[in-house]
Amino acid sequence: MTGPVSASQAQTGWEAEADLVVVGSGVAGLTAALRAMRLGLRVLVVTKGGIGDGNTRWAQGGVAVVLGDSVAPDDSVAAHVADTVAAGAGLCDTAAARSVIGAGPEAVGLLRREGARFDGDASGRLARTREGGHGALRVIHAGGDATGAEVQRCLVAAANDHTLPVLEHHVAVDAVTTVTGEVCGLRVLAPDATPGLVRTRAVLLATGGLGQLYQATSNPELATGDGLALALRAGASAADVEFVQFHPTVLYTPGARGRCPLVTEAVRGEGAVLVDGAGERIMPGVHPLADLAPRDVVSAAITRRLATAPGGVDDHVFLDATGIAGFARRFPTVRAACEAVGVDPAREAIPVAPAAHFACGGVVTDAHGRTEVTGLYAAGEVARTGLHGANRLASNSLLEGLVLGRRAAEAVRADLAGARRAVSSPLADVPAPVAPVAQRPALQRLMSRFAGIGRDAEGLAVAGSVLDVSTVPTPLWTVEAVEDAALTLVARALLAAAAARTESRGCHVRTDHPERDERRWRRSQSVRLNPSGQPVLAHSILEGVA
Repeated sequence: MTGPVSASQAQTGWEAEADLVVVGSGVAGLTAALRAMRLGLRVLVVTKGGIGDGNTRWAQGGVAVVLGDSVAPDDSVAAHVADTVAAGAGLCDTAAARSVIGAGPEAVGLLRREGARFDGDASGRLARTREGGHGALRVIHAGGDATGAEVQRCLVAAANDHTLPVLEHHVAVDAVTTVTGEVCGLRVLAPDATPGLVRTRAVLLATGGLGQLYQATSNPELATGDGLALALRAGASAADVEFVQFHPTVLYTPGARGRCPLVTEAVRGEGAVLVDGAGERIMPGVHPLADLAPRDVVSAAITRRLATAPGGVDDHVFLDATGIAGFARRFPTVRAACEAVGVDPAREAIPVAPAAHFACGGVVTDAHGRTEVTGLYAAGEVARTGLHGANRLASNSLLEGLVLGRRAAEAVRADLAGARRAVSSPLADVPAPVAPVAQRPALQRLMSRFAGIGRDAEGLAVAGSVLDVSTVPTPLWTVEAVEDAALTLVARALLAAAAARTESRGCHVRTDHPERDERRWRRSQSVRLNPSGQPVLAHSILEGVA
């Protein structure tokens, strides 16, 4: 941890002003910022890395969407909703799912008009593939397996064309609120850690996920749960935080830590199969869709198989893609990652293992990005709309970012027009907030061991107790402190929700409660902070659950 600094460094060293501050520059953030600019709002984007960094560019598979020229004539928005609800294991808000998925074709059309280039087939139509949990070929892709990179390229180009104001390498610390709890500003750290204040009437969180809670993840180093922690401290609630999706096929490298290369689910969509160390297939008999079962099912099946250590291999399995013709052309990103570790997918099976991938829960919002806190909005992975339930359906994430980013911008415009409250004058010289912080390596080891794919009451209790005695109150005036405080708070929220949910559902697997309990647990849990800053279970969310 960086050493303490003088009290003067906790004061505001610079100020800015905007109608809307968007925190994050991925698919949801840039979509929202561009739409808000076109609606006439003064917009400022604050992003922790460069404008092209973040998790969007790492998305490989594609965008799940039902378009009019579908090669599957029996596919429909209703079928897409049904697959989403099935993957969500009974906790999707079906109204939210219909709303978001129904808006998908328009959102993708707008992105294509912005310049996004998706792959075509021999007939000139958009090429489509199928991924786990989907009943039809409805996943469109770009660059073979570089869809996120193309979406990010398109949005960054649009931001540059429209001279969108962006503060790169700036970190959002906390929302500043009035005495009545309305957002009136955002505290920000500049690249040199100089504290600043942006006076604003609206803050939109589009900060992505929390994969850095774990030792192995598909997420970049930026994914430290900052937005979720900021929202909780501002008085918002979160839900479904116990549901962290582990992608079943991340490229295995012995001793790897941090972001590990993804092996997109589309590889299995094209015919690859999972095998154990003895060469036996893993998924037949586990689920009717076998290797294309939803991600939670596949990750759990791999974990169970590893427990028996077939063939002497107890920390990874293999993805046999040797039967896919033209692998290098269809999956150039995966091929490059495999080559980097000495694996030729055309000739040998790819070593893979589950790793933390996607937060299915987050800040509670409506279908337009509004939270319970006036002036605070959220979109993308940081938000919980009810679309994903207990497990996200493959390739619904980019779709969600496109739809909710646009909607959130429109909600901000409508709310500000309907209640023209002046930007308040928050105290610019208030010291930086202080929050409990645990050392990141120890926290990651703790969460990986006790709050990964398999959890039980004893392990969750141990993790919670260790956190209680190992945190240190720390002023949030360095980037490291902001990130580690966020990880610590999000970990505590996750542990509280996971300990309470005494069943196995979706991404949440309790080894001491292996069955799904429809009578007691077909509901989402809400978490918020109590007056002392501790995450506590607040109430259940029942409305709209399938």
